[in-house]
Amino acid sequence: MVASMRRKWVYTRWFALIVGLAAGAIVGLAVFWGSQLTGAALFALCGTVAGGIAALVIYAFARTVRLTELTVSVPNLTDLTFAVTPTNEGIAWRLFVESVTRVSTQPLEQGTGLIRESLNSLYDLFSTVRDTLIAAGPTAGVAGTQTVEHLAIGMLNHQMRPFMAKWHGELSEWEQQHPEAHESEWPKNAECRIELERMRLGLLNYVRGLGQLAGVSNVDVLLGGHDSWKPLDPDGHVR
Repeated sequence: MVASMRRKWVYTRWFALIVGLAAGAIVGLAVFWGSQLTGAALFALCGTVAGGIAALVIYAFARTVRLTELTVSVPNLTDLTFAVTPTNEGIAWRLFVESVTRVSTQPLEQGTGLIRESLNSLYDLFSTVRDTLIAAGPTAGVAGTQTVEHLAIGMLNHQMRPFMAKWHGELSEWEQQHPEAHESEWPKNAECRIELERMRLGLLNYVRGLGQLAGVSNVDVLLGGHDSWKPLDPDGHVR
């Protein structure tokens, strides 16, 4: 088996060497013949070479930027065409992983966990998304088309920021006034959990979008269990 693999490697190496030598000879002859041309024939050759190079550049650019139809069920982002490049595909994957592994995207049922922990997780995720986008810079060459930064910024400004701005201040104020009390004693605990769950379910729509932009084929499988809890009203009834 080893001897057979070795012979195959040797044959492959010699084949590659022969092909390389033949290609080099053809290129050398083409350069020689081209150097003999004058007048119109020389201009025609130069034009042909320039056109070939331009075609290769256009083809390479077309391969680095591809448009993909993506429907995302979030406010103001329905039925949009997103531009996906190898670079922002990687950015979308990083943001997807950061989002799906956070406490803030996990269900926080009534009577379990801490709202403070979820708020801290949201702040960490907010900072991570913002820093990732700043480091990556804007997607180039796709003016007028939605890209990963549009989806990520929408997630920050339309989904996360309103909840954080409202409830961080209210919970912090109560914590300062009742430093020894448990969070479950907070009068607005149930109300905050309802809004947290609404925000979380909306956030998952953005996370799904990031997963799709990243090329994840099993987004809902990776999000399994994230939709397991639905909001309850202050009396504990399913809304």
